[in-house]
Amino acid sequence: MKLYIDSTDNSKTIIRLDGQEFVREVSSPRDQDVFGFMISCFEKIGKSGSEITEVEVNAGPGSFTGTRIGVSIANAIGYTLGVKVNGSNSPVDVIYSAPPSITLPKQK
Repeated sequence: MKLYIDSTDNSKTIIRLDGQEFVREVSSPRDQDVFGFMISCFEKIGKSGSEITEVEVNAGPGSFTGTRIGVSIANAIGYTLGVKVNGSNSPVDVIYSAPPSITLPKQK
């Protein structure tokens, strides 16, 4: 079974399982819960994660946290099940729309 994950838009998550598409829209990025939504999609079609044979993930660009979460889940599933993610056995890198806004530590 092929799994597709798109969490680049922090107001919705898209999961596809063997051609069936599930979309969950949320009012706050804090409610996105990509992993929980993915598990509920498996339950809806009566399948389990162990049946995944291939993973495709939208690596971005998109929201910083949403994109990182989707790619992290895809890479973890690929590693755990020994399946390709985006056609590769290597971990997928996130594509950010802008550099992260992280401040440098204060100098003493």
